[in-house]
Amino acid sequence: MLSFVNVSRVVSAVAVAATLMVGTAAAQQELVMEPLKDSGLTVYPAYEGWYQNSDGTYTLLVGYYNRNKKQVLDVPIGPANRIEPGGPDQGQPTHFVVGRGWGTIAVKVPKDFGDKKLTWTLTTNGKTVSVPFGLTKGYQIEPYLDAAMGNKPPVIRFSEKGEALTGPPKLAAAGVATGAVGEPVTLSYWVTDDGHEETPTGGSAAAPPPGGAAGPPRRPRVSTTLTKYRGPGTITFADSTPAIEKDKVTTTATFSMPGEYLIRIEANDASGVGGGGFQCCWTTAYIKASIKAANTGGH
Repeated sequence: MLSFVNVSRVVSAVAVAATLMVGTAAAQQELVMEPLKDSGLTVYPAYEGWYQNSDGTYTLLVGYYNRNKKQVLDVPIGPANRIEPGGPDQGQPTHFVVGRGWGTIAVKVPKDFGDKKLTWTLTTNGKTVSVPFGLTKGYQIEPYLDAAMGNKPPVIRFSEKGEALTGPPKLAAAGVATGAVGEPVTLSYWVTDDGHEETPTGGSAAAPPPGGAAGPPRRPRVSTTLTKYRGPGTITFADSTPAIEKDKVTTTATFSMPGEYLIRIEANDASGVGGGGFQCCWTTAYIKASIKAANTGGH
């Protein structure tokens, strides 16, 4: 029998999934009727919920679902990728990897936002989807603490003693990198976690001590994934899921074109990608990369 808290978690996950059904009639038909394909399908905004900040304002957390199995899409900010009112640019991605992108946008709204709505409109592969989101009843989430399990998100820092970033994205606190086209650019950051783990039955347990009894394989306590978020060209990572050595991550990225880029870091603990679908506990951070033209050796 499910506890009340676990029922709330299930209801929250179902509510998030339901937002994928909101859009134009043609897009709804595709979602319900058309199986996944390698390419040619639509990217759907996915409203994940809202939470109140300590100053009384609110944050709306939004992700997306790219239904293509292989096709990665780039959609510049503008008529085909806009959040209104107040946009078109409200921090949303322009690069959409395949599958589910969890918590990619955190839009802060005022304390008197009330029943107003923002709408994210995306046009991909010739089809347009518009999804509204606001302070919808039943969509309140707790991204900084899983009350059922006592779990908290990992912590990302861009220096060993730097500002601790945890939970939904904060673009203003991004790390910085510079380099030139075609030359590997070093990316470094630190990531830690509280070590809390969730058991397969939905309970929680501390990690077993070293040398403890053998059991089924466990997910790593914390891992990170790097993806392009915005930028004019292609980013090739030496390792998009780099190892964490003594809390530090170091890898390289190579850029195909000059310009300004955003790299998204997603840190997941043992609860899994997107917190296992329950809006806690993972952390998103960004690296701003300024890339100049290739050095040709001339003067």
